[in-house]
Amino acid sequence: MWLLLRILVNAAALWVATEIVPGVEHTGPWTSLLLVALVFGLLNALVRPILKLLTCPLILLTLGLFTFVINAIVLWLTSAISGSLGLGFQVSGFWAAFLGALVVTVVSVLLSVVLRDAE
Repeated sequence: MWLLLRILVNAAALWVATEIVPGVEHTGPWTSLLLVALVFGLLNALVRPILKLLTCPLILLTLGLFTFVINAIVLWLTSAISGSLGLGFQVSGFWAAFLGALVVTVVSVLLSVVLRDAE
C-alpha cells in the first residue's frame, strides 16, 4: 500500500511539473504518467544514493545545494529512460530539469506531509 501511495504522489508531482515548468512535457494518457512515476521512484531509490555518495564533497562544499543538481540529473535520467520506453515524458535541457526537479520536490514533500497528517 505504501509503494502505491508513493507512486501516486510522484505521479501527481510530475504532473504539476509538466503543467508549471516549460520544457517538462508529458504527452500520453495518465496511466503512462504512473509508469513514469515508477521509473522516477526506481531511479530515486537506486541511482540517487550513488550520485550523492560520489558528489559528497560538492554537497558539503555547497552546504547541500548541490542536491538540487542531483535531483535534476535524476529527472533528466527519468526523461531519457521514459523516452526510450515510449512513455511520452520529456525534459528538454538542464534548466528545465532543474526547475522541474525543484517543483517535483516541493509538491512531493507537501503531499507527503498532508498524507501523513491524514493517517
